Amino acid sequence: MQIAGTTVLLTGVTGGIGGAIAAGMAAQGAHLILTGRRREALAPLADRYGARTILADLADDEDVRRLAEEAAGTDIVIANAALPSSGDLLDYTPAQIDRALAVNLRAPAMLARLLAPDMVTRGRGHICFVGSLSGMAATKSSSLYNATKFGLRGLSLAFRQDLHGTGVGVSIVQPGFVRDLGMFANTGSPTPGGVRTVAPQQVVKGVTRAIERDIAEINVAPLELRFLTKIASQFPGFAERVQRRAGAEKTMNAIVASQRASR
Repeated sequence: MQIAGTTVLLTGVTGGIGGAIAAGMAAQGAHLILTGRRREALAPLADRYGARTILADLADDEDVRRLAEEAAGTDIVIANAALPSSGDLLDYTPAQIDRALAVNLRAPAMLARLLAPDMVTRGRGHICFVGSLSGMAATKSSSLYNATKFGLRGLSLAFRQDLHGTGVGVSIVQPGFVRDLGMFANTGSPTPGGVRTVAPQQVVKGVTRAIERDIAEINVAPLELRFLTKIASQFPGFAERVQRRAGAEKTMNAIVASQRASR
């Protein structure tokens, strides 16, 4: 579907690539509804894009339901919000596990469940989940993040089949390592094994293509990373040995340390 003139609900606008997606959707002529937990971070974005803002914590089920009610009539949902959720599972408290699962998987599923029926009634709309290549291949110190992104991919691809023929599309866009934003920008760490990165604008382009062309899955990453991810998804034992030999543990330890406060 064409983005121009539609109402787009975007989650996770105040962190990572959310700001780049907001800019891209505004440039396409969308009317934005932006949501996040911090009022002071939402306010300048509202001014910049002439957007509505809704304060909500996606770990809170009541907030998710209220968000869906206040965003009723949305044409396009871009479920981008996610916690980094890095680190060994044994380092997480039960409350931190619940929060990671709620924000990264339950909230996108609930927003889709609550907003899709009206789209189906109107016979038009699109739900775009922003996942990660971590939803296809597991890595050390990412068990919770892997779990939520694997789940998000399964949700998206199956829900797409559920809605086939209704006029409502479902896509998942899965970036690899994104430069200038996110964990590598925040930590200054190199990518594991020196793998190439993509620009935020490439992710925005992927989201735009997925929505406008109703593409099931778009992986935004250099060719070699997409190839390695496919291999890792088919041969996890082999991938595990390769990752150990690549010596990425120091990089992962730095990333985990920097993201601990965001659990």
